[in-house]
Amino acid sequence: MTVALLFSLFIILFLLNVPIAISLAMSTIAVIMATSDFNLMMLPQRMFAGLNSAPLMAIPGYILAGVLMSRGGVSKYLINSLRAWIGHLPGGLSVVTILSCMIFAAISGSSPATAAAIGAIMLPAMTKGGYPKRYTMGLIAASGTLGILIPPSIPLIVFGVTADVSIGKLFMAGILPGLFLGGVLLASAIFYAKKNGYGVGEKHSWSERWQATLKAIPGAFLPVLILGSIYAGVATPTEAAVVAVFYTLIISIFVYKELHFRDIRPILQETINTSSMIFLIIAAALMFALYLTNNQVPNKVAQWISDSNLNVLMFFAVTQLMFFVMGTFLESVSIILITLPILLPIIKHLGIDPIHFAIVMTVNMELAMITPPVGLNLFVVSSMAKERLEEVVRGVAPFIVLMIAVLIVFVIWPDISLYLPRHLMQ
Repeated sequence: MTVALLFSLFIILFLLNVPIAISLAMSTIAVIMATSDFNLMMLPQRMFAGLNSAPLMAIPGYILAGVLMSRGGVSKYLINSLRAWIGHLPGGLSVVTILSCMIFAAISGSSPATAAAIGAIMLPAMTKGGYPKRYTMGLIAASGTLGILIPPSIPLIVFGVTADVSIGKLFMAGILPGLFLGGVLLASAIFYAKKNGYGVGEKHSWSERWQATLKAIPGAFLPVLILGSIYAGVATPTEAAVVAVFYTLIISIFVYKELHFRDIRPILQETINTSSMIFLIIAAALMFALYLTNNQVPNKVAQWISDSNLNVLMFFAVTQLMFFVMGTFLESVSIILITLPILLPIIKHLGIDPIHFAIVMTVNMELAMITPPVGLNLFVVSSMAKERLEEVVRGVAPFIVLMIAVLIVFVIWPDISLYLPRHLMQ
């Protein structure tokens, strides 16, 4: 009864447009005060204890690296290089957009940041290249979701901390699924462009191509530096985030010379705003999860699943449908922190590899980024394109269907997620 009250209060507050973190905290405190003698002084201690985690410090690091990459010229020169080589081919501009998102995803760990950085350059370029604006907006929003699947990934960091799973293994598990989804998007974009004759851009000379490539090499080395240092055992994901920040600073200031003293304030503001939002959600969700755990909700749900004789595929079907519905009104970090403590005992009971479940869940969180009414990428693209949200939703609808099909593939074939962690990180 008290758990139903907790969720009811949370939903009511959310529907009243109270921020998610505040909704989580207020509903938890209200129920604790009304139904138990739990010492409220323990809540701040638990919140700070939950945030006092070295892996979580990677989050502001990757966010800062992504902002620096966007404002320091790194993303611009990467896109220019790709356009020089393939921008003149049928579908070349859409391919450039997807590949750019894949590269940026390997640095920022954030879907909205990826959509914003790449969309700012490619939205006008694709529109000028003859693509319908609705399709262009949908492609950028969908490709931007790769930011949380291709490592480093903020949701995977949160999953690893919550489930006590190696973040390095989670990052490695995201590589093949990220490339697979990127490949599916590329194939669909090329097919669409050839079918409709879209996207033939300006052809560059060989000298222009090589000049653009040389200019892009320092920035293109950044994903190699981040992932290589992690998988070689030289740095932890948190240390790799710090390395990424300093490397991006150096090339933005001394190589590209596009980062100036006046840029520091807006860069730090954007990083702090995004990081603060995520950490406030984490702290509030820890309170929410603490109440559920004290009332043995995870154990009761696990027992119910056990008594219901759900098999693995049925469990995946139920949870993925639940995530998809939650994704229409909640942010990915919130969904992970609310549901994972409940689901972990069931995952163990059914013998599901938590790394496989993390990747499938992350793909569903990608869908949350492009499903209305709270899909963050939809708002980013709508703002850049100066179009109504409804137009972006219409443009992204075919990609939602495509990504659901990919999600089903990942559920059925777990080896896509598990092959690299099993063979390269023993």
